[in-house]
Amino acid sequence: MHNSRLGLESFLNNKTTAMTTQKTKTLGGQLVNKEHVDNLIRNYKKERWIHNTNRLGKADSLSAWFDLDLLTEFLQLAKEEHADGVKIYFGAYPDNFEKAQEFSGRQTVVLVATKEKLSENGKTVNKDIYFQKDGKTEILAFNFASLCPPNCGNSDDPGGLDLETIGITIFENNNRLNVI
Repeated sequence: MHNSRLGLESFLNNKTTAMTTQKTKTLGGQLVNKEHVDNLIRNYKKERWIHNTNRLGKADSLSAWFDLDLLTEFLQLAKEEHADGVKIYFGAYPDNFEKAQEFSGRQTVVLVATKEKLSENGKTVNKDIYFQKDGKTEILAFNFASLCPPNCGNSDDPGGLDLETIGITIFENNNRLNVI
């Protein structure tokens, strides 16, 4: 049985701790528990999100959701192009983003298919994959997730932000959002 499958079974059998897996040639991810996720989100909001939100004058995005079928199609295309990984870049839409005005200025993520290579100095690097599309060479990348905000879908929460579950309070003070 493959190591990652054993790690998944371990995680599912012990839901209170993060899964541990045997380390392979590079750190490439693992399942984590809810406490880990909550800590990351709480730290992000406190250290980055609040500053972004104040600068933008509106709530910056906290999450990016991708349709599983579309994401699967991207991953299948990446496999067909011999990718062995995916980089997730953080990015921000331009202030006057015409394609989706509600995304203007907000942060996003873009997924880029990669292939591990050895560089000239012998270090392992993950190179972005390019492929032929409509007769042109294009980077194999995936974007346009549903961002929250603005697309949070919770009408009971004015900002659409589920902040109670992570132990954080946001209040407005003199047109500035503060995190406590």
